[in-house]
Amino acid sequence: MKITIIAISALFAATSAFASHELEGRDIVSGQTLYKEHCSSCHGPDLEGQPNWQSPNDDGTLPAPPHDEAGHTWHHDNQLLFDYTALGGEAALEERGITNFKSGMPGFLEVISEDEIWNILAYIHSTWPERIQDIQTARNRPHN
Repeated sequence: MKITIIAISALFAATSAFASHELEGRDIVSGQTLYKEHCSSCHGPDLEGQPNWQSPNDDGTLPAPPHDEAGHTWHHDNQLLFDYTALGGEAALEERGITNFKSGMPGFLEVISEDEIWNILAYIHSTWPERIQDIQTARNRPHN
């Protein structure tokens, strides 16, 4: 039992450390193109999100948030952003034990590849001011 807990803890630490490097060396131009093709219809061509993005719709979902510095995307670590994009909002949060959350964010893993998702995230990250990039990057460091 103790060995299993240690192994699981090591796996989470390794995943977190790995995710912190997933944005390095990415194709930002490709990410921008993919963003415009797959994300901009909801999150806006300039990453501005939908109006009233913090107020629930009639169905309980929130409008698409901005991905620019005015939004909360940069408050999250890379792995959560990847999972949210790949699996969809509800599935990504369920994996973390958060249930009963209604999300309008679909999963894109069957539409685009993992590398393409990382390229999109790298593009979004590249648009933030350096101070915001530094804060978000720090969220990816393993915690001891």
